[in-house]
Amino acid sequence: MPPYGDLAIDPIDYLLSVEAIRQVKARYCRFIDTKQWDRLGSLFTADCRFEGLGSAPAGADVATFVQGVSSRLAATISVHHVHTHEVVRTGSDAARVIWAMEDFVEWTDGSTVKETPGSRGFFGYGHYEEEYRRENGEWKISFLRLTRLRIDPVPIEAPPPRMGQRQATPGWLDIQEPQ
Repeated sequence: MPPYGDLAIDPIDYLLSVEAIRQVKARYCRFIDTKQWDRLGSLFTADCRFEGLGSAPAGADVATFVQGVSSRLAATISVHHVHTHEVVRTGSDAARVIWAMEDFVEWTDGSTVKETPGSRGFFGYGHYEEEYRRENGEWKISFLRLTRLRIDPVPIEAPPPRMGQRQATPGWLDIQEPQ
């Protein structure tokens, strides 16, 4: 059975939708890791709900999620990776996706971490289970659940973090009108 079940979805529309959804998730990871909180909320539908996140309670709305994640990750270095996505269209403008995920979060202010007590961060492994909805031709996340298979601590006595030689350019992909 194709990944759009019995729905009458054009295969080209399916492929274009998968690519658009991949772009949304890539922005999600980049906006979090580069702390672009003002842009993060634009990736979600107005009625999006969240589950399984340490930064927002189950059922939180977009504003609560963005506030929670921006507060929780303010004094961190984070790296989020998603890969091996599975996309199933559930309607002409709806899809469900599972992303394998891996994240690294390290607090730089001396805080210890509730997920791994006595540590200053963690490596996490699991999946994002998400729903997407196309609104006005644009795919957005309408439900996000984080599941974890494993969490490993970053010990307090681990070597201190070193920032990369060159930092991210948050607006690198923003297209500017020619002058």
